[in-house]
Amino acid sequence: MDIAILALICVVLLATMTLQTHFSRSERRAARIERKLDLVLGHLGIEEEVPRMDEIVSLVRQGKQVQAVKLYRESMGTDLLEAKQAVDRLS
Repeated sequence: MDIAILALICVVLLATMTLQTHFSRSERRAARIERKLDLVLGHLGIEEEVPRMDEIVSLVRQGKQVQAVKLYRESMGTDLLEAKQAVDRLS
């Protein structure tokens, strides 16, 4: 019985490690594709339209960086780091 439980734990750990590797690879691939797309858009002179940008700029001018980052994240669906970098570029 103890050997069966140990074997089951090993199988679960192995499966978890395999999934993490797969997701990590997928995330890296998606990041590469996003970088390439950004380069293509930049080359064509196309800028991404940010909804509620006037509100975000207003918050930055008022010195409310945290609220600006929060609003940017809600508007664009980005992670915290990307939103903070975008708001810092507006400063």
